[in-house]
This record gives sequence, C-alpha cells and structure tokens, in this order.
Amino acid sequence: MNFHHLRIARPVSNLELSCEMYCRGIELKKLGSFSDHEGFSGHMLGRHGLGWHLEFTQCHHHPVLPSPSDEDLLVLYVPDKALWGDACSRMDEAGFVRVTSFNPYWDNDGATFQDHDGYKIVIQNRQWG
Repeated sequence: MNFHHLRIARPVSNLELSCEMYCRGIELKKLGSFSDHEGFSGHMLGRHGLGWHLEFTQCHHHPVLPSPSDEDLLVLYVPDKALWGDACSRMDEAGFVRVTSFNPYWDNDGATFQDHDGYKIVIQNRQWG
C-alpha cells in the first residue's frame, strides 16, 4: 500500500473547544472545516507539510459520543528537553489535564494529558526510531 497522508478522525462533544485546545496545546492550525455536510460538521487540524492531521467531527442528527479507551493515545515525540518542557506547559495552559498513563512506559520519559472528552496525548521526551 502506498499512501501519502494520515488522517486521525475522532468524534468530539464540543467542536470549537476541541479545536481551540489542540491548536493551543500542540500548535496545530485549522486547515479546513465543514458545516452540516449531510448532518456532520468538522474541523481538520494540522500543519502544512506535516504527514498527518486530526479531524474532529460532530454528527447533528445521531450524536456519536467520544469513547476513548485507556490505550487510545496520540503520542508526539519531542527529544529536546527544553522544547519538551515548553510543549508540556502549552498543554497545561490549553486546558489539558495531566494524568497517569495506563501503561507506565509512557510516564518514564513523558507526560500524558487528557482532553475534555477523555482522549489522551503523550508528549514523549525521546527521539522516535
């Protein structure tokens, strides 16, 4: 399979709040949005040139409640200690709550944050690969 981009799509309870938190917390930009397209509204968040983006959606006619599991994680690797600390501070300021990770591995060199819907992001102070 040959693909060029990854979209991570998640239902959310408050589209505007999710967009604001993720833009502030992990410095994403709103790349696009749609409103009441066949009953769905959504925002796409990412950065130009990044190989992935997040899509947050709400279904107006048949609401889908967010249902993240303990291991449903978005893991971002920030190897520089000072930049990692800055990233964690932005997450705090954006309204994410620090939580203990279900898998203790992520707490060794990282910090786990939870949004208002229960989705978790790990900011890992390591180099990937």
